[in-house]
This record gives sequence, structure tokens and C-alpha cells, in this order.
Amino acid sequence: MLDPHLPLPFQAAVHPEARVARRLTWDSREASPDVAFVALPGERGHGNAFVEQALAAGAPFVLTDLDVPRAVRVPDAREALFAWGRAERQHAPLVVGITGSAGKTTAKSYAAAALDAHFMPVFNTMPAIACFLVEFGRAGRPLVVEMGIDRVGEMAELVDLVRPDVGVITSIGPAHLEQLGSMEGIVREKGVILRDVQGQPVRSLVGSQAAAFYPGVDSYGFGPVTFAGENLRVTPEGASFSFAGRPVTLPLASTVQAEAAVLSLHLAREAGLDLAGAAERLAGVSVPGGRYRVHPGRFTVIDDAYNASPVAVRAALDALSGWEGRRISVLGRMLELGPTERALHAEVGAYARERADVTFGVGAFAAELGEQAYATVPELLEALLAQVQEGDVVLVKASRGISWTPERRAQEGVGLDVVVQGLLDARGD
Repeated sequence: MLDPHLPLPFQAAVHPEARVARRLTWDSREASPDVAFVALPGERGHGNAFVEQALAAGAPFVLTDLDVPRAVRVPDAREALFAWGRAERQHAPLVVGITGSAGKTTAKSYAAAALDAHFMPVFNTMPAIACFLVEFGRAGRPLVVEMGIDRVGEMAELVDLVRPDVGVITSIGPAHLEQLGSMEGIVREKGVILRDVQGQPVRSLVGSQAAAFYPGVDSYGFGPVTFAGENLRVTPEGASFSFAGRPVTLPLASTVQAEAAVLSLHLAREAGLDLAGAAERLAGVSVPGGRYRVHPGRFTVIDDAYNASPVAVRAALDALSGWEGRRISVLGRMLELGPTERALHAEVGAYARERADVTFGVGAFAAELGEQAYATVPELLEALLAQVQEGDVVLVKASRGISWTPERRAQEGVGLDVVVQGLLDARGD
């Protein structure tokens, strides 16, 4: 419970009618009698424009610089929120921060399950993370935070807010090159999560693919790593392996999920938790839609359409290659790759031709990505539905442009969740 009348880690004038809240939100549409509203500056306006809407929805209080009923009035709501998040984070028994060019959300979901932790939802912006820390800092359970970046200096800001006890890098590859500049820039910026913050030790771990970029840092996964799973076997039914002599089975999982499970079991062991219980929780993990979610049926659909980078697409294609039946890849544009994007798309397309029996591409680099190339998503879907047949396995993957217009989504090949849904609708089971 968040009581604005208790001592706060920032100077504020608290309106006498301000009430206790269960949680915070920066989205006025989520404000309710249990959810307080934080009025933050944004790219298109200021949250102050929605304060009255939040109050009308019954928000127990609003964090703002306005003099309104139920206000927790501060000079700068953003800085106040971050100060509150930092203060509440100090009460958490363990905080795990996870970053990487691919696999962050999967690793977060598995680590949270193994640790029986609270974890960040889909959004991983700094305001979202601060609200999460305020809400769960005193919950008495570990916290797992996904820490994605797309510009220089952002990881340092995130680390200052989250101050993870354990910093994890899942993988390194070309992503957000428009802002981060180069692979060297990516390695440097993501590596900030592995450093000490204000003299506090950080336990550092990197996935097997990222280990070459961070020599001397403990690694996890399979093969020649510090903390290894053994006897990995991946089939269409899922992945199985052993860790510390204990068998682990993950339904409908690929190698990426298995590596995340190794990380998670190691974290659980370090935390002194029972590995049998942790492994059982891992078997029940369900990742969010668009993150290698397998839909079995008359033909199998692998929904990996939430986001994409070269390293993530290659991992998905590796998983596809292990399936029986005719393997079909449906790939769209990968965003924020900078001036080398055409060459990077061509490399991924060549890899797809090695791993899949039939390859489709859509959008600006359709010809590079697939032998069957289409300018728009509707054209692609029509052609795909005409060809897919019983026993096929269809992988759908591309970057997702959340704020783009429907027209540009169609032109660039993003929003391939439309293709996933079209396939499921056509399957009819």
C-alpha cells in the first residue's frame, strides 16, 4: 500500500484528501480508486493534461506540480517518481536486471518463475520500472527487471534507478545501431549493467553467445560456460536437459528457452531455493505473445512476431530447423539497423534459406529476406494461406513498430501479428 501521508523520499505538499493507493500508473486510462496517477512529461504532451481525468476516475492521489485536489504536489513529478523508486528498491531482498540484444523477455519470465519473484510486465521504460519498484519494493520477494536500451547513456540511467544485485546480458548482436552506432557501442553500453554502482558489488552473468564479448565474466548456457546445463535435447515437443544432476523439461521450448532456464536455475541455487520446486515452476512458464509462442495444430504456427534483430532471427531459424515437416519462414523488416541494414537483412535471408524449406519476405527488404517477396502484409498473407498445408511449421518474425500507421505497418512488414492471427483463423481448430 502506498500512503502519501507517510514520510516520502522527496519534498512534497500532500493534499489532506489524498488517499492510500495500491499501485501507481503514468497512464491516466489505468487510474482508478486503487491506482494513483503520475503526471509525467511525454513526447507529445504532459500528463498534467490528464490529471482531471484521473481524479474523475477516482485516483487516490496524483503526483503532479499542479495545485489540485488529492495532489501530492512536487516541483518535478518525474524526478520524484524516480527518487521514490530508488528508495523502495532498497527494501527488496534481491534484484535481477536483465538486458541483451535478444531473449530479454524470455529470460525475465524464466528467472521470475525460478525465483518466485515479482517481475516487470511488457513495458520496460524508466517510468514503468520506477512504478514497479515503488509497488513491489517492500513485497519481500525478489524482483526481476528487464532493462532494454536504444541510446547511449540509457543503461547508466537504468542502473542508477534499478541498482541490480545481479546483472545479466543474454546476447549481443546488431540492434538499435542507429543510436548506439556500432557493435562496439552495443557491447560497451549494455556492459554497464555488469559494473559496480556507487561501490556496491554486482553479480555479473552473460549468456553463452555473449561470453566472447565479455571475457572473464561468468557465463551460463550449454557447452564451455561457467554454469552449464547438460545433455540438451530439443524436439518439437520441447526441450529437456539436466542441471546440477536434476532433469528439467520445458514444453514447446527451444534452445533459447533452455538457456534462460539454466540461468534461472543457477539464480535459484544461489538464492538457496529448492531446485526441484524451481524446475517445476519453469515447466509452467508462458511467455507473452510474440515471443516464440508455439501454436500446435493441423499446421504449427510459431509466433515470434513481437520484435526482431539479426541475432534473434537466427536463433528462431535455428529452432525452426529442428522441426519435422515442411519448414516455412515468414520474415519482415528488422528496425534501427543503421546504414548497414540492407547487408544485415541479406545475411539473415541467406541464413533463412539454409534453415527453412520455403522462405517468405515482406516489406522494404522482402527480396533479401525470402525467395517469395511481397511488398505488403496483405499480399504476403494471401500467398501464404494459398500454400500452407497440413504438417507445415510456419515461423513468423519481424520487428514491431507500435506507433506506426496501418499503412506504414503494411509497407514495412511490421505488425506480423496480423499474419499469425490469419494463419490461426485459417487453421480453424
